[in-house]
Amino acid sequence: MKLSREIKTGIIVVAGIVAFIFGLSYLKSSPLFENNKTFYAVYDNVGGLQPGTQVSINGFNVGNITDIRFKDDSGKLLVTLTVNNDFEFSENSIAELFDTGIIGGKAVQIVPVFDKAPIAKSGDTLQSKIKPGITELVQQKLTPLQMKIEGAVSHADTLLMNFNQILDDPTKKQLQQTIASLNEVVTSFKGSADNLNLLLDNNKMQLDSSLKNVSHITSNFSKLSDSLVNSDLGGTLTEFKTTVNKLNSILAKIESGEGTLGKLQKDDALYDNLAEASKELDLLLQDFRLNPKRYVNVSVFGKKQKEYTLPENDPAEQLDSIQQKENQ
Repeated sequence: MKLSREIKTGIIVVAGIVAFIFGLSYLKSSPLFENNKTFYAVYDNVGGLQPGTQVSINGFNVGNITDIRFKDDSGKLLVTLTVNNDFEFSENSIAELFDTGIIGGKAVQIVPVFDKAPIAKSGDTLQSKIKPGITELVQQKLTPLQMKIEGAVSHADTLLMNFNQILDDPTKKQLQQTIASLNEVVTSFKGSADNLNLLLDNNKMQLDSSLKNVSHITSNFSKLSDSLVNSDLGGTLTEFKTTVNKLNSILAKIESGEGTLGKLQKDDALYDNLAEASKELDLLLQDFRLNPKRYVNVSVFGKKQKEYTLPENDPAEQLDSIQQKENQ
C-alpha cells in the first residue's frame, strides 16, 4: 500500500512531537538541568498535611510537599519535600512540622543547621520534628489545671460533708450563742471607742500641749546629743579608762603588799604598833588636859615651884600598867 505524501508528513510530525516530549522528560530528570533537591522526612502523624503545601526556611518559601505515603507496615508516613538549590544547609538540619494557625492546616519548615557536617544532598532523609500547635499547648496547660480544679472540688465536697457532720443541732446552738456574744463584745468595743473619741475631743488642747512638750524635749535631747558629740566624749572616756587602769594598778600593789599602804595592810605588827601608839597618844593628851601642871610649871616673881603630886587614877600610871601586862 502506497502512502501519500500527506500521510507520511503527518506520521513524521507525530513522531517528532512524541520524541520531543520524551526528550524533554529525560532532560528534566537529568541532574544537569535540575534546579531542585528532593528530601525526605518521616513522621508518626502529619496532622492533615497535604501535598502541594509550601516548605519554608526562616519563613521564606523554598519549595513544596510533592508526595505523602506510608513508609512501611509500621504506619509511619514518608513525606517528600522538594527544595530549590538556592540555599544550602547541613544534613543534620531538621524538617519541622508545625501549625500554620488556629484554623489553618499544617506546613513544614526546615530548621537549618550550620555545622561541620556534610551539606545535605538530594535524596537525604532529614531529621523530623513535630512542633506543638496552639491547641495542643493550650490543652497541655489546661489539663493539669483541670485536674487541680477537679481535685479542689472533690476536697471541697469532702470538707462540706465533714462540716455538715460536725454542725449538729447542739453545735449550731453553741455557734449562735457565740455569735451573739461576739455581737455584744463588738457593741462594747464600739461604746469604748466612742468614749475614747469623746475623751480625745475634750482633752485635745492638753494633748496638743503634751505633744509640743515632747517635741521640745526631743529637740533638747538632740542638742544634748550634739553637745556630747562635740565635747570629745571619746577622749574623756579614754582618759577615764586610763585613770581606772592606774587605780587598779595601785590597788593591785596594795593588795600584794607593796608600798606603805600595802605594808600597813599586810604587816600586822605595824598595824599593832600604830594602834598602840594611838592609844598612848590618846592617854597622853588626856593626862595633859587633866594635869597640865605635870608638864608645864610657871614660876611668877621667883615664887618657889610646888612639887607635883600624882592624882588618883593617873592615866599615865594606867598606861604603864597596861604596858607591863602586855610585856608579861
